[in-house]
Amino acid sequence: MAGDLSRRKLLGGAIAGAAASGLGRSAEPKLPSRTLGRTGAAVPMLGIGCGVSWWQAYKEEERALEALTLALDLGITYVDTGQSYGKGLSESWVGKCIKRRRGEVFLATKISTRDGEEALRETDLCLKRMETDHVDLIHIHNLQGQADLDAIERKGGLVDVLHKLRGQKMTRFIGITSHHDPSTLKAALERHDFDCTQIALNAALQGAEEGHKSRLGHSFESVALPVAKKKNVGVIAMKVTGRNALLGEGPSKAGARSLLQYSLSLPVSLAVVGMSTLDQIRENAALLRDFKPMPEAQMKELSTRMAAEHKAALDRYFRDHVDA
Repeated sequence: MAGDLSRRKLLGGAIAGAAASGLGRSAEPKLPSRTLGRTGAAVPMLGIGCGVSWWQAYKEEERALEALTLALDLGITYVDTGQSYGKGLSESWVGKCIKRRRGEVFLATKISTRDGEEALRETDLCLKRMETDHVDLIHIHNLQGQADLDAIERKGGLVDVLHKLRGQKMTRFIGITSHHDPSTLKAALERHDFDCTQIALNAALQGAEEGHKSRLGHSFESVALPVAKKKNVGVIAMKVTGRNALLGEGPSKAGARSLLQYSLSLPVSLAVVGMSTLDQIRENAALLRDFKPMPEAQMKELSTRMAAEHKAALDRYFRDHVDA
């Protein structure tokens, strides 16, 4: 690791120089920001997801970099990627886009493997792909059930790896993500020293606690979010549109504005959203500049109405869903 540490120091100097020279500074007004829990970092309330809705949607590197550059110019400077996204392609494209703007960007990635040694190797490769000496946040990606929690907690497993990476300053902060298992995430947050968590939070996943077959009250919002709030863990909302299943017109659908407003009215720091067109990037940035919290009564009405139609289907979908 000695050579890698030297490389990181050299890259760090280059990054600092670029930031000091003001490269890539945007004339656009900043998006509203919040503190990312115990990290103390100020982050924009909107982040851009660089999974399939970015690297696959734009298809060509030039178009993907144009989209990410536009997001940065509009103040969407929280960039979310993963080591497995496009088998490293997403991180490589992200690296090319931000290398002259690293000082502006809060950079988050995720570890998918459950093998500790492989995770260390992959993280070193991810820093090379993104041409940086560190990331701001590394998550354990997509926590599943109890067996998965046991795997990441074993000696030399991913919990130990994250602490090692944070200790070596390859990442500033550590976290964990989950799509479908609120109870297991609750246990993980209670037991471990995570700085952040990224979880599925949308209007259809909560609903009213009325004994519905789809367990309307069993959600990250009701089960895991209170633990994160109590421990001042920075919370990142994802899947705010239910992979677009919630978008549209009619009694069981809603517009992007309402869905984003709902998720950001919860005790979260930001929402990470996949934006597959330039117009979506512009529209979401504009929505955030006009953001006002949704009244509690309106939140309850929206979630009850949408959950009756969508929660069971979303629970099934996210049970098997893996970002890539």
